[in-house]
Amino acid sequence: MIRFEHVGLRYGIGPEVLSDINFTLAPGSFHFLTGPSGAGKTSLMNLMYLGRLPTRGLVTMFGQNINKMKREDMVAIRQRIGVVFQDFRLLNHMSTFDNVALPLRIVGKPEKEIQSNVSELLEWVGLGEHMNVLPNTMSGGQQQRIAIARAVVTRPRLLLADEPTGNLDDEIGERLLSLFEQLNRMGTTLVIATHNQMLMDKFPHPRLILSKGILTIEESKFNLRKKLEGLF
Repeated sequence: MIRFEHVGLRYGIGPEVLSDINFTLAPGSFHFLTGPSGAGKTSLMNLMYLGRLPTRGLVTMFGQNINKMKREDMVAIRQRIGVVFQDFRLLNHMSTFDNVALPLRIVGKPEKEIQSNVSELLEWVGLGEHMNVLPNTMSGGQQQRIAIARAVVTRPRLLLADEPTGNLDDEIGERLLSLFEQLNRMGTTLVIATHNQMLMDKFPHPRLILSKGILTIEESKFNLRKKLEGLF
């Protein structure tokens, strides 16, 4: 799905904010991206959704070399990626339904198909009774679910979420992580950036850990236990 080989990123002539990043994400995997503030998590997410290109190294996505890709081909790659931003980025003058329908309308899907798909998805995330409500009149947890629905309505192969539980209480955060796990079981590859240690402990997925622009990978305790069991 994604391969980073010796990737570095700097802004302008400043020092590298990401240095010699190496990792591979398999299709259908689920990883947390974590580390202290300023470690480079948002910068790494930017690279993964093609918001920025690396200053060195090789990035391969869906089997294609991003470094040599034409702009029009990059647009097609982005359409396979769903992104949940930390600040939601909802359009407050549009209803919940229209916010979620927007990606489908941009690519020209028939309105009948949009009505069916969006209604079903909003029911699935528990917002079926709020389709005609403006986002800025809703709670933070509800707005987050709108953002998630909008990110997955095109059925992306890869979903990236930047601090999706950062401003939510633990109970709502657990509900959202359970929702992400459902998406993962349906085949979506996920990368969730978070500081929330409790949630990462409760949902034992592998971790991409950033510190001062350097990445290390920590397998989940569940996967390590399974490997050890296989040795005996």
